[in-house]
Amino acid sequence: MGKLLAVALVGIAAALVVERLLTLRNRLNASREIAPVTLPNCQLIKGIESGSEDIDILPNGLAFISSGLKYPGIKSFAPDKPGEIFLMDLNEDYPRAVEMRISRGFDLASFNPHGISTYVDKDDTVYLFVVNHPHQKSTVELFKYVEDDNSLVHLKTIQHDLLTSVNDVVAVGPDSFYATNDHYFSDFILMFLEMFLGLTWSNVVYYSPKEVKEVAAGFYSANGINISPDRKFIYIADILDHNVHVMEKHANWNLTHVKKLQLDTLVDNLSVEPSTGDIWTGCHPNGMKLLYHDLENPAASEVLRIQNILSEEPVVTRVYADNGSVLQGSSVASVYKGKLLIGTVFHRALYCEL
Repeated sequence: MGKLLAVALVGIAAALVVERLLTLRNRLNASREIAPVTLPNCQLIKGIESGSEDIDILPNGLAFISSGLKYPGIKSFAPDKPGEIFLMDLNEDYPRAVEMRISRGFDLASFNPHGISTYVDKDDTVYLFVVNHPHQKSTVELFKYVEDDNSLVHLKTIQHDLLTSVNDVVAVGPDSFYATNDHYFSDFILMFLEMFLGLTWSNVVYYSPKEVKEVAAGFYSANGINISPDRKFIYIADILDHNVHVMEKHANWNLTHVKKLQLDTLVDNLSVEPSTGDIWTGCHPNGMKLLYHDLENPAASEVLRIQNILSEEPVVTRVYADNGSVLQGSSVASVYKGKLLIGTVFHRALYCEL
């Protein structure tokens, strides 16, 4: 009887493991292939060779680009090189990416930038918030942009017990922001176990010098985050649940659920077009290819445009799709006056004229 019970328990455990593996494959869209969607006027951006994970464009057309992310389980083409922030002026006829100088006193050697967000204060001071993973920890670095010499002055490093595994931020003040934690755990093995078990322990945190609190929870992996042009709604991408959540922002900074838009792809960072309110997003059609980098079968890229997300029938358009032959692992798409920038987790960056 004891042997039969042991065999039964082993069988149940094996069945559970298989079920979890199949569920994880589905969440990663492991079998999905996409048809190409090309744009006529695109070129790879010179100088960006090891990622352009997030992009934020100021109202005046200056685009900040984070580059060089080293993230557990994800390919890096420059594992020993510190991360960088690039700047592009999209008003130029032939815009180019220029590496920004960062002020002395900041630890550049361990700079590992992830999501970014800009904030323009009432006096036109531009602040840049950068998610950083020095030594695989999570911090948010606050910089001030100095236009005269296109440099960044480091103001402070923000750390908190609630900011455990930060992926992206959206600034809502000169020293306040919402942040997504893409995992509950920060240890790589525990992060994988969390993903394998399908735990919905990912969350969103509001941070200010006076108050830090969880404002939304129950995500598989909260990723990109952004805000509507009227500042009333917060948009959150759940990359492993293939959707975008719309949350209403309240005066006390709490968030309440409004709706969820289900998609068929792994949604990464979100950019909002100020003039229209359209959401542009870089996506991963097949997350398995992103995790298991293969030069013969690279991670694909996909850009979606979401119009009228608050309506009963939002319009979702696939603007760009590539099998990885040009661009691998698209993570962000951002537009300015008919110009589109597409960034990637670890690969190149693409500039297109729509």
